[in-house]
Amino acid sequence: MNTFEFPDFILRYAEDHTSEEDPVLQELFRNTHLKTVYPQMISGKVQGQFLSFISQMIRPSRILEIGTFTGYSAYCLARGLQKNGKLVTLEVNEELEEMISLFFRKAGIEHKTELVIGDALEAMGNMEEKFDLIFIDAHKEDYPSYYEKSIHLLNNGGYLIADNVLWSGKVTSVPTGDSSSAKLHEFNSIVQEDPRVENVMLTIRDGLMLVKKR
Repeated sequence: MNTFEFPDFILRYAEDHTSEEDPVLQELFRNTHLKTVYPQMISGKVQGQFLSFISQMIRPSRILEIGTFTGYSAYCLARGLQKNGKLVTLEVNEELEEMISLFFRKAGIEHKTELVIGDALEAMGNMEEKFDLIFIDAHKEDYPSYYEKSIHLLNNGGYLIADNVLWSGKVTSVPTGDSSSAKLHEFNSIVQEDPRVENVMLTIRDGLMLVKKR
């Protein structure tokens, strides 16, 4: 989802001045727009490059992604994994499994990724391993619950990134009856008041919350 703040010509200018996607990401981007109902859910070039940079700077050994969609952000995050690292990605929509697996193979990351199809909160509740980097981009009404589970799964000094935290600006004045906006605002408030973390909200696309666990 594009940011509510910048006009299209500014977004195009930012894309024009961001390194090009590799052929696999370009093909995945095209296929996502051809074969899915809500292709705007894909991270896209600018956000994808940002996720790649963050992962490459952190050099995580373990990454958890909550919400795979078609696998674009997973591929970007996997670029920073240590040599024997692993990315676990959770996706509720089983109809996307074939596309995700196909592009993981095309990207050559199938050996260091684990795709889990099913309810994310349930899967997280069964996890024992810890992660250096967690990316949240799934069901918006579950963001507060994702966050609490994520903090317990995140190593001290680890980083968490949450997408869509501006929600087209609706988090600043939640419309009556808009449960997604209300829960995202609740998530933002929880993070801001959490003494366990440091955080910065970024106005990239629809807003990214970058969190560091103390």
